[in-house]
Amino acid sequence: MTIKTLGDVKIPPVDEILVVGATYSSITESVSSITEAKPTRNWYLVFCMAASVMLLLFSLIGYLFWEGIGIWGNNNPVAWGWPIVNFVFWVGIGHAGTLISAILFLFRQRWRTSINRSAEAMTIFAVICALMFPTIHVGRVWVIYWTLPIPNQMGLWPNFRSPLLWDVFAVSTYFIVSLMFWYVGMIPDLATLRDRAKKRLRKIIFGVLSLGWRGGAKQWKHYELSYLILAGIATPLVLSVHSVVSFDFAVAQLPGWHTTIFPPYFVAGAIFSGFAMVMTLLIIARKVLGLKHLVTIRHLENMNKIILTTSMMVGYAYACEFFIAWYSGNDYESFAFLNRAFGPYAWAYWIMISCNVVVPQIFWSKKLRTSVPVMFVASLLINVGMWFERFVIVVSSLANDFLPSSWGYFRPTIFDLGILFGSFGLFLTMFLLFAKFLPIVAMSEVKGVLPEANPHHPSGHSPHRESVGSITG
Repeated sequence: MTIKTLGDVKIPPVDEILVVGATYSSITESVSSITEAKPTRNWYLVFCMAASVMLLLFSLIGYLFWEGIGIWGNNNPVAWGWPIVNFVFWVGIGHAGTLISAILFLFRQRWRTSINRSAEAMTIFAVICALMFPTIHVGRVWVIYWTLPIPNQMGLWPNFRSPLLWDVFAVSTYFIVSLMFWYVGMIPDLATLRDRAKKRLRKIIFGVLSLGWRGGAKQWKHYELSYLILAGIATPLVLSVHSVVSFDFAVAQLPGWHTTIFPPYFVAGAIFSGFAMVMTLLIIARKVLGLKHLVTIRHLENMNKIILTTSMMVGYAYACEFFIAWYSGNDYESFAFLNRAFGPYAWAYWIMISCNVVVPQIFWSKKLRTSVPVMFVASLLINVGMWFERFVIVVSSLANDFLPSSWGYFRPTIFDLGILFGSFGLFLTMFLLFAKFLPIVAMSEVKGVLPEANPHHPSGHSPHRESVGSITG
């Protein structure tokens, strides 16, 4: 790989900065044209399919409110059934967006610029899907206001020592900060769409959303500072939110749940599943939307390296659970983990191990790590495995607790399956609308890593110090 020099300053080649053959104007044109063009027939087809599945979800939720949660497979002792599995799964999916946006930004990882916008959007949509499940799980959702800490005639107050209430604060905070981070990052790009708009309504909408952005040096100064502050606030949330979710289990006395490894284990698993979902969406988006020159194989390869790393962390946690159960000398703990591997839910446990530990090992090979079909299939299998991880944790421990006389077996109903399937329809519907009407790639950030953005480059100018009009090309 050759490195051009200008005096004592090294200028990386284009492939080093992960953008292939791009200029300021081509980046603007590639991303803006997606939002400006009329939706294609294929987009309408996929959107209609996703929207149909979303309508199935709302229909099943309506029927649930009418009939009650008896239509689910939840039973005694598995009162926490399918909905809580789905809740933890979707919260985990939402973690990669904040990791890519905040932590990689603070570490100045420039390869994040092409993928952070779609990852942030995925975070917002995944958290929306996640918050739906605890809401409908309460049963009588029309009196859910009883859970709020407000004065009422019955003197009911939430138990602030309950980790379920901690979830409300943690996930709500995470959603609000992630939404602000996503929106603030889009402001320069929304101004670009405003300046390119030909229709008055479109110009008004993007004019309001861009908050009067003109791209002056003073605006860039305040923008970069606010973006840095939000990144600093969001970074602890990556570690704290799923740690709090893990407390739902770790503070219980139930064998298989009562373990201190859950917080780091859940965080690693959330990043693992989140990156796999980002991989799935980006592989489709770069093909359908023609973004291969912006979302390159190098981006996908770097994500595969993180997936491999977090897979080994998750595998280590699986092994630690068995070791701790044996080392504790607690017969109930030992039985809980042996029962997971060889009991009634062994089929779910080995699906989890195969998808989460075995499948990612293919990424040791550079050839497989850079093969788009291989990484697409692997990302799908990883998310299947991560869903089964939550299923194993929730269901196998509840089904076989301290007393054999209270044991039971959980079987999902058609309504459980339909609501899970429908949540993917809701997620994809929101993501398709985002990809069509908002910039899916952070144009201003990608321009900032081009060689021309280097002040020592022969062109000697930076998009972060130009007016919007001069960028939109």
